[in-house]
Amino acid sequence: MGTLKQRRPGDRALGFFLLCHPGPVLIHTVAVTVFAVLAAWPHLVWTTLLLVIGAHFAMQCSIAVLNDYCDRKLDMESKRQEKPIVRGLVSPREALFFGWAWIILMFLLLLPINWLALLISVLYLIIGQSYNLGLKSTPWSGIVFALMIPLIPVYAFVGVGHSSPILFCLFPVAALLGIVLNLANSLPDIAEDAANNARTLAVVLGEQKTLLVCPLLILVAAVLVGLFTLMNIVSVRPLIVWPTLALVCVLIIILAIWPRLWQNSQNDKHYFWLTVFTCLILASGWLSSVFLV
Repeated sequence: MGTLKQRRPGDRALGFFLLCHPGPVLIHTVAVTVFAVLAAWPHLVWTTLLLVIGAHFAMQCSIAVLNDYCDRKLDMESKRQEKPIVRGLVSPREALFFGWAWIILMFLLLLPINWLALLISVLYLIIGQSYNLGLKSTPWSGIVFALMIPLIPVYAFVGVGHSSPILFCLFPVAALLGIVLNLANSLPDIAEDAANNARTLAVVLGEQKTLLVCPLLILVAAVLVGLFTLMNIVSVRPLIVWPTLALVCVLIIILAIWPRLWQNSQNDKHYFWLTVFTCLILASGWLSSVFLV
């Protein structure tokens, strides 16, 4: 680990920023914002909306920070210089206190909201921290994401005081997308995780099967959305949902042929972001077709 005494004035601030995993946290924040706005539309109460988004942002930051804290020994052994603790930008103790500070802020922001939103957030937090404390290195990591991702729209809807039958249909779709995001996120680290005897779901499947399963599960989720629409289980605007599904199908084809076009480890990150984009298009397009009336 880098020597803390050699830190420059801005190093600690940079370290705290990197501990929050700004990219993934931004994705989750955008997702909960989209769901909350759709759930409250057109009767937006900005104070409630900001509290719902802010509390979820704080929780995601706590999970991200404590993830680096829990992985600090493995990261140092692997000499992962992109990690702020390894670089010496922050100390493990500072990271631990920073993670707990985000949890406290989460609870403070949730207090003015209803108790059910608080309960869902606590459940999400427990699952997320369980992932940090060991589940991430097991095949159960995919199941963890399958549980966490559906809780985001449920939390957003409950947080703004809107319940809807679509949540029952949303759960299986979001669970499938949760597994996809876990696999795509683990893809760049398969070799390193296998070398460290971490049995993540992606390691168990292997790189080739992971690249096959990701677009396949997104396709299953898209088919479910199509079936819900055709069977009129959920009322939607056809002019929104069908173009969304068409675009998602195009993206699925790109994901399916991606390994044949680009075969280097650096592009695994690009594959992850394309996967995230595809999942967001499917979820936001479908929900927009339901709520934007």
